[in-house]
Amino acid sequence: MKPNLSQVSYSKRITFNPQMMGGQACIRGMRIPVSLVLNLMARELPAAEILGEYPDLELEDLQACLSYGAWLAAEEMLPHQAHF
Repeated sequence: MKPNLSQVSYSKRITFNPQMMGGQACIRGMRIPVSLVLNLMARELPAAEILGEYPDLELEDLQACLSYGAWLAAEEMLPHQAHF
C-alpha cells in the first residue's frame, strides 16, 4: 500500500500552491519545481553544483525531492479479482 504523503521524510519541504507554477510540487513555496531538481539530479549534477545554481535551496530540499519522487513511484499492489 502506498504510504501517506505525511509519512514521507521531509514532506513539509514540498509545497503546492494552485496560484504558483500551475500547482506543481515546489520546494518550500519557492518557484523551484521538484521536477526541475529531480531532472538535475537524474542528469547526475552533483548536489554542490545544484545548490550553487540555486542558493535558496538546502541539502535537505534535495533529499525531500528524492523522497517525494520515491513516494510517487511507489507501486500499489491491489488484489486481483477474477470476473467470470
